[in-house]
Amino acid sequence: MKDLAVVGAGPAGMAAAVAASRAGLSVVLIDSGARLGGQYYRHPPEGFRARRPGALHHGFARFTRLADALGEHDGVELRLLHRVWAVVAEREGDGRVAVHCLAGARDERRETVLARRLVIATGAHDRPLPFPGWDLPGVFTAGGAQALLKGDLVVAGRRVVVAGTGPFLLPVAAGLAGAGAHVAGVFEANGRFGLAPALITHLGKLAEGAGYGLRLARHRVPYLGGHAVVAAHGRDELTHVTVAELDRDWVPGRLRTIACDALAVGYGFVPQIELATQLGCATGTDRDGGPVVTVDEGMRTTVPGVYAAGEPTGVGGAGLAEAEGWIAGRTAAADLGRPVPPAPGLARKRARLAAFGRALQSAYPVRDGWKGWLRDDTLICRCEEVPYARIKEARELGAVDARSMKLLARPGMGWCQGRVCGYAVACLAGEAPAPPRRPIAQPVRLGDLAGDPGGEDPR
Repeated sequence: MKDLAVVGAGPAGMAAAVAASRAGLSVVLIDSGARLGGQYYRHPPEGFRARRPGALHHGFARFTRLADALGEHDGVELRLLHRVWAVVAEREGDGRVAVHCLAGARDERRETVLARRLVIATGAHDRPLPFPGWDLPGVFTAGGAQALLKGDLVVAGRRVVVAGTGPFLLPVAAGLAGAGAHVAGVFEANGRFGLAPALITHLGKLAEGAGYGLRLARHRVPYLGGHAVVAAHGRDELTHVTVAELDRDWVPGRLRTIACDALAVGYGFVPQIELATQLGCATGTDRDGGPVVTVDEGMRTTVPGVYAAGEPTGVGGAGLAEAEGWIAGRTAAADLGRPVPPAPGLARKRARLAAFGRALQSAYPVRDGWKGWLRDDTLICRCEEVPYARIKEARELGAVDARSMKLLARPGMGWCQGRVCGYAVACLAGEAPAPPRRPIAQPVRLGDLAGDPGGEDPR
């Protein structure tokens, strides 16, 4: 049994594993990916990375430092290609945690990892908004388009439109343009300079944003605020999009059409907190209204022996996630009796970056006007093919929240279990998104659920 299990090998998880191992803990770092880095430090195969270290990345030196630090400690065991589908914490005895995984690529096998403490560093995923045509081939989330480029060196299309809200649109557009795509425009639904006051006190972020702006200017990519893609068109694949000029509430005004074969669209991120809610960790509300895990100054959740770091505690970027990971790893070591010297600079850094994350969410909100982009035949839930007309019918039948809407119209009942449509359905029901209550965090086979207990590999 390990002292500490860390789920998620992105900036937060890697930092937590390094901090804990330096304090003398035995650590197992678990991730579903084939390589370290998570979604943020997603990178192509080793051969390409050796020729062009840090290509398509910002701040890749931080990843290499963390990866090198992990390699320096024999006390860290890596479990890559391990999908965690459930965690169970003992309420009695030594309080150990059982992490249930499916290991391998194609022929997965059940494994259970046992540890005295657990750090949840599972990151976040894209938050899409439905609009007419968003289910056409050629329409990507912004994170999906960037993942294709970083991880597989695949450009989403020849002529690409990037749209949504938030500064994440800038590196996506800059990366696509630098890889040879013609980026027809970046369309920010909110104002272009909403984050300007916060940038004055975060010069590093200001320089980063200016760098992306210069790269877009070099490729002659227009960047327009108060504009959004309100419809995508094509028969069998994307051929063009409708871009609308928006007022402050995102109500469309003047329209124009832009030809393209790919659209990358993003409206922020949804923290992945399924494992925390499985364990019964208390949750709160982020600045944008979404659920996040509640933690104290040491990244402890309300469940003893369980910590959370990075996006599950609030979306704030890789720098904040890494700082929280360092704190979580050090706290876990201290709670297990290891001598850990004080590091007040980490707490100050976390507070500063968390304040910037809150400012970012305030500057780039999702406004209710997007609901006016919908038509009756617009799919809201793609898994169950639930159109907007059926959502309206459910409301007329008395659905007053997302749960009753799910029971009457089936949104969220499909393969993704509401991960894609959950935010939109909650908004259309007139409520804030609720914390996910999923006893199974990843798709598993019935045979794996029923499983032969003797066939597991408990470690």
